Amino acid sequence: MKSLQQIPTLSSLYAKGVLKKAAKASPNATAVAHLDRVSLIQGDITTLEVDAIVNAANRSLLGGGGVDGAIHRAAGSGLLSECRTLGGCETGDAKITKGYKLPAKHVIHTVGPIYTSKDAERKSQQLASCYSTSLAVAVKNGLSSIAFPSVSTGIYGYPIVDATHVALAETRKFLDSSEGHKIGRVIFTVFSDEDKDVYESLLPVYFPPSVSE
Repeated sequence: MKSLQQIPTLSSLYAKGVLKKAAKASPNATAVAHLDRVSLIQGDITTLEVDAIVNAANRSLLGGGGVDGAIHRAAGSGLLSECRTLGGCETGDAKITKGYKLPAKHVIHTVGPIYTSKDAERKSQQLASCYSTSLAVAVKNGLSSIAFPSVSTGIYGYPIVDATHVALAETRKFLDSSEGHKIGRVIFTVFSDEDKDVYESLLPVYFPPSVSE
């Protein structure tokens, strides 16, 4: 189990030299205010003691492989029982349940798109909706800390670099919005070294360090 206090913020990752300033940062200069509200961690999302973890679910919400299966196994049968009452979920949407045996209080289930380059723009919009809708669901339910996996990059085949751009852009947009102050921490949780490297290279573009860092 890992508490929120044990999860490094972007401020600490810059201070330790894990993150480096990007040559070209995102133009909206408000991002510095978010450096203590955004985190990156490599590990098992089911071990995080936060208000909500996000499940990269399928449309049935009844469990599957990858992150979805891991969350259902860790949460126990109560999660599946509640999911059966939700009537599934459309691509790009999100629904919330209790966390059951997880350290997280809640699970926000979102359905990412199955990637195809022939319809890349629509897939990007659907993936963006996964992040913005999940954040909105968290706010609606009074939740402050939320951990995301890299939605759709597993068996759904979304290229990790493209997916990470979408994830960071949508999170940045939400934190900049009028509702954004209600989210105290967003944690991007990666499993592989490859995914970690991609996030470390792109986070400074969307969340650049302050001048002093």
